[in-house]
Amino acid sequence: MGVLAAACSPEKKAEQKAPPTEVRLAVHKSFDLPQPLIAKFEQENHAKVNVIKVGGGGELVNKLILSRAKPVADAVFGLDNTTSAKAREAGVLADNQPASAETDTPLYGALAVDYGYVTLNYDKAWFEKHRVPLPKSLDDLATPAYKNLLAVPSPATSGAGLGFLLANIQAMGEEKALAWWGKMRANGVKVTPDWNAAYYTEFSQNGGARPLVVSYATSPAAEVFFSKGKYTEPPTGNLFLQGGVFRQVEGAAVLRGAEQPELAAKLVQYLQNGDVQKAIPESMWVYPAVKGTPLPPSFKSAEQPKFSNNPSEVDIQANRQRWVEGWLRVVEK
Repeated sequence: MGVLAAACSPEKKAEQKAPPTEVRLAVHKSFDLPQPLIAKFEQENHAKVNVIKVGGGGELVNKLILSRAKPVADAVFGLDNTTSAKAREAGVLADNQPASAETDTPLYGALAVDYGYVTLNYDKAWFEKHRVPLPKSLDDLATPAYKNLLAVPSPATSGAGLGFLLANIQAMGEEKALAWWGKMRANGVKVTPDWNAAYYTEFSQNGGARPLVVSYATSPAAEVFFSKGKYTEPPTGNLFLQGGVFRQVEGAAVLRGAEQPELAAKLVQYLQNGDVQKAIPESMWVYPAVKGTPLPPSFKSAEQPKFSNNPSEVDIQANRQRWVEGWLRVVEK
């Protein structure tokens, strides 16, 4: 009885650990990190990570702006070089961000975590079966031979879709790019709300009717990896056409008004941790941003384009709204 009383004494109770502190991380719907890595951060920081999936990249930033008076999270992952300046200027990011590791590419107002290339993917079997030659330019895509063949995520709600539009404008100029989109609308382009719908619903490789899709340069390698031995070579390929390649850089940042700013800063930095960076390629099928991070063998079949059509982040921030509104008038009128 005396032992039991001692175990339940106020002094012993005080020695018991407090429950973990919750830190909230807002992410886009494509965020995927192995649970053991999240658990490692939780154990090392006596924390509980609450991952809040918000939607596509554009939806994520819009949600953060709408909720800035009462932030839905403490930190965010999924800002990219099409949205980070928008988030910064809208006042949703903390003024002081944690120090970044050395990266292959910077990201305005945030810590770069990964990067990839938005480009066109094609279904090899479809083109072989129908004996249709691959388009050699964006102008080719607007001709009758490619009518009803392309699926694209909307630049109004998707980071990939916006990246593709920005590449078009950088290469062709605003006027010619929007005129091209007018031709594409007449040629039956299929617009989806986000990348997932374009790739997993509309793309013929995944049972849809469209053998061309705006996706990522690493998607063909992912097809091999997830086929569990069915494919030794990618069943899809990349079309690196001028005006159709955008280098997308994603990152993380602490939000202004975070309830747990210190934990949020540690979590943001943790996304640049070596173990996390090594897991990113086969978790999210993009390249790790931190310099010197080794790539897995599965990335041997991944192609990196020799060019990209990127406006500067200053130009993106200054013109993005007008460009997207122009696209909406032309394509979804």
